[in-house]
Amino acid sequence: MSQLRILDSHFHIWDPTKQVLPWLDGLDKLNHTFTLEQLEKEYADLGVDFLGGVYVEVDAADHELEDRLIGENPNPKILAKMLRVTLDPFMRVPIHATGIREPLHIPSEPRGRCLEPSFIGGLKAMAKKGMPFELCNRGEELGDMAKAFEQVPEVTVVLNHLGNVPGLDDDSCNALRAFAKLPHSYIKISGDNPVNPDIVKFVKDTFSPDRLLFSSNWPVVKLNSSLKQHLDLMVELFGDDEDFFMNNAKKAYGIKL
Repeated sequence: MSQLRILDSHFHIWDPTKQVLPWLDGLDKLNHTFTLEQLEKEYADLGVDFLGGVYVEVDAADHELEDRLIGENPNPKILAKMLRVTLDPFMRVPIHATGIREPLHIPSEPRGRCLEPSFIGGLKAMAKKGMPFELCNRGEELGDMAKAFEQVPEVTVVLNHLGNVPGLDDDSCNALRAFAKLPHSYIKISGDNPVNPDIVKFVKDTFSPDRLLFSSNWPVVKLNSSLKQHLDLMVELFGDDEDFFMNNAKKAYGIKL
């Protein structure tokens, strides 16, 4: 097998000496600085040709500070930036953002937020601008998410972490099928916990192959697994498929290499 080339569709970096990230309290494995250079070294140690990847917002207390820190980061392997914004038809979006994420999985986000008129209006505004939306939700609410995005099928939506589904219950499977029918939907094969191969198989059977994205979720992957364990499983399930590991993410985020 030739050297595996990877465009990582989901990584985070942060510096708790500069940023306040309340959700890191009590998470000793994650409550310190992580840099893109560290991720580059981990990939190099695994023999991977790391082309770069997609930075995803980190639920920091000061979102504008996060925008500035990422905007000032000179590392050329930050190929796309998905920054935090609250959806609204007239929302302010950082000028260097590729797309946005309004995290719907955090306690402060009420259930049903995705069905509010301001959220739907924001999706329509994004579609007009050709910007992708990064969807991170509570797994039991994926059905609500499907109802929201069915109202704006023209927007590009990227489901994080296999939709965070708790398992292959009927509601989860039906919601995933609904997303698979959308013309501009993608799904990341990643997660905070070790990935369930049965869920991956269902997603592979349900979504078109050109909508599946490799995602490390580094460094959050370190909580219950490791980059090596996750990558080994992905190679076991996908071989050296360059569409999965690289090309699909280029299309989803409009990345040119």
